[in-house]
Order: sequence, then C-alpha cells, then structure tokens
Amino acid sequence: MLGAGALSLPGGIAFAADKTSRSDIYTGGSDGSIVTPKGIGLPITGTFLDEISHDIPHQNWGEAEWDADFAHMKKMGIDTVIMIRSGYRKFITYPSEYLIKKRHCYTPHVDLLDMFLRLADKHGMKFMFGLYDSGQYWDTGDMSREVEDNRFVIDEVWEKYGSKHPSFGGWYISGEISRATKGAIDSFYTMGKQCKDLSGGMPTFISPWIDGKKAVMAAGSSLTKDDAVSVQQHEKEWDEIFSGIHDVVDACAFQDGHIDYDELDAFFEVNKKLADRYGMQCWTNAESFDRDMPIKFFPIKFEKLRLKLEAARRAGYDKAITFEFSHFMSPQSAYIQAGHLYNRYCDYFGIKA
Repeated sequence: MLGAGALSLPGGIAFAADKTSRSDIYTGGSDGSIVTPKGIGLPITGTFLDEISHDIPHQNWGEAEWDADFAHMKKMGIDTVIMIRSGYRKFITYPSEYLIKKRHCYTPHVDLLDMFLRLADKHGMKFMFGLYDSGQYWDTGDMSREVEDNRFVIDEVWEKYGSKHPSFGGWYISGEISRATKGAIDSFYTMGKQCKDLSGGMPTFISPWIDGKKAVMAAGSSLTKDDAVSVQQHEKEWDEIFSGIHDVVDACAFQDGHIDYDELDAFFEVNKKLADRYGMQCWTNAESFDRDMPIKFFPIKFEKLRLKLEAARRAGYDKAITFEFSHFMSPQSAYIQAGHLYNRYCDYFGIKA
C-alpha cells in the first residue's frame, strides 16, 4: 500500500512525493535510458512573451512565426501567455499615444499587442498584459515612477484592447523586485487595484526574484555572490510585502533561477506558506535558461529544469510558468538547443512532440 502523498507510476512503481523526497535518490527499475521517474514535476502551463528583449537576442519573427510558436506552446500544454512588459524605456509593443507623446517612445513597427491577442484568441489561450517599465526603477531603486506612467497605460490598454478580445484575462505587474524595496508595496497595491477595478476583478500577479547566491548582474562575469539572502530573512521581508498587497495581487510567481538546486525545497516551502497565509496563489517562474554558465543566456539543461519542476510539485505550487518558451524551449528558436529541450520535456511528460 502506498503511503500518504505517494504517486503511483506505470508498472506499479511508487515514488513518495513528500517534501523530503528527491527523484535523484530513486532506486526503481530503468525505462530504457531514463532512470528517474517520468512526469512527476509540475507541468509548465504558462509562458512569458518577451518582445521587448533586454538581455537576450531578438528573433525578428513576424506573425507567421508567432502563429507557429503558439501552436507549439499549445501542444506542450501551455494555456496562458503573459506579455512580460508592454514597453521598456523607449521601445514599446503597441502604439501608445501616451507613451509616444509623454515619454518620447518610438512608434513600434507593428502592433504586437494586437497580434498577441488575436493569436491567443485563435489558440484558445488566456492572455495577461504586462505593464510598462520606464527603466527608472533600475536606475534609482524607487518604483514610484512606474505608477505615474502605468496609470495612463492601464486605462489606454483596457479601452482599446481589453474589452474587445475574449483572451484578455488578466494583468502582470511587471516591476521585478527581490527584497524590501522603496515604494514597492504602495506601487504594487496602486497598480493592482487600478487593474482589478477597471477590468471587473481580473486576476493580477507579480514575478519577483529571490536574492540568492546566483542573483548577480547579467552583464558581469561572476556567476555567484557571497551575500545571499537567508531563508529566514526572505520569509520576513516577503511576509511584510504580501501583507500589503494581497488584496489586489492574486498570485506570486517567484523566479527560481537565483538559488541553488539543493535550496529549492527550503525556499519553495516558505513561498507556499506565505501565499497560503494571505490567500494568494503560489506559482513558480521556472526559468528555462541557464544561469550556471559564463555565456548568458542559453537554454537550460533539461535535468536542471526537471529538478526545479519536481521541487515545485513537492511544495504544492498551483501553477508553473516559464521565462521563456520562445527563446529557450521552442522548436523554432534561434538556439538549436531549445528544440532539444522541448523534446526532452515532451519525453518526460509523455507528450507526442
């Protein structure tokens, strides 16, 4: 008889899915070349769409390529797409009258927001709109400026796009923080409330990063740092943040790439405990790029992605999303390794690629 919380696998193989279990100590029979259990991780059902690329190369896709990519996502089980930001500094995804006039942003070549919404409509996916990132927070450490710009952006987008597309299903508050940050609670609350009030309560979420040992500058040569946050301090700071935003932020998807693989369970357990305490959903942002290599950034080794998804399942997370399918997992990515990662993921979850 299986113990509480155990998973029954094909062939009568049992794997205990409690918080201390690890697939890398599995001792059952092999499945051809695969010696660990298949499909016990939390499946990825959402992805960011990064068309205002900051530190990864642009793929210069048109609508035909994006249409094909949405089909690949759908086959893998993705039901939610999130535009990671509607603009970054002067580059924007849609012809915003406010941003072009007030912030002197460049008029985009095509209306990417309209295209993504039409493709999400076509493929039966939920689309979540990522707010504008002025870049001022990264320069000053103060999130207050983001409220000023997004006050107009939220209204503009909802009026022009939100009520016209059945796929428009929520909002991503795109400011990325890791610790107690100047203006963060008030900014998240103000933007989250406006999004929900305007759209009749559509869900909102954030995707912060954990200030772990791998939280280093992308432009630097170091892969790790010494002054990583402890689990206890992480819990203390995020307890305060969640207490201030939970009324208007429905989910939190912590980025999972800044901590080491043997730290996943400890941090994930705290994240889930905090989310439950404040009635929020606990998602994971399962990064599909590798932070362990000196070349930034390439598709991640599948085994690393598997360890992260299995830890998310053990912690009882509600959903897994990724940054980001099109560059790092798509069969048509500029990186040939991405298509191989897609194949290994489909092998693991028993999906016919």
